[in-house]
Amino acid sequence: MGMNRDMMARLQQMQERAMKAQQELYEKAVEGTAGGGAVTITVTGALKVQSLKIAPEVVDPEDVEMLEDLVTAALNEALQQVQALQMQSVSGLAGQFGIGLQ
Repeated sequence: MGMNRDMMARLQQMQERAMKAQQELYEKAVEGTAGGGAVTITVTGALKVQSLKIAPEVVDPEDVEMLEDLVTAALNEALQQVQALQMQSVSGLAGQFGIGLQ
């Protein structure tokens, strides 16, 4: 059973929109913070750490574990935000093509 031209054109259009949405997502960046802004991590939609900022006052050689916890918390917050962006992108594409996501 062959596909008609209209179906092929729609599939190609879907693929192009998906690629564009993915590129837009990759260009976005989100910030995760911890310790009231003592640690800030910026992560792109491509899951690349763009920057990491640590306030000097939280660098305590006697309490490295606290700094590790702050970095971990900030990174996890940023990754959750990227995940939310991904879901928005996927649901937006699904809506354009009449596909319901739950």
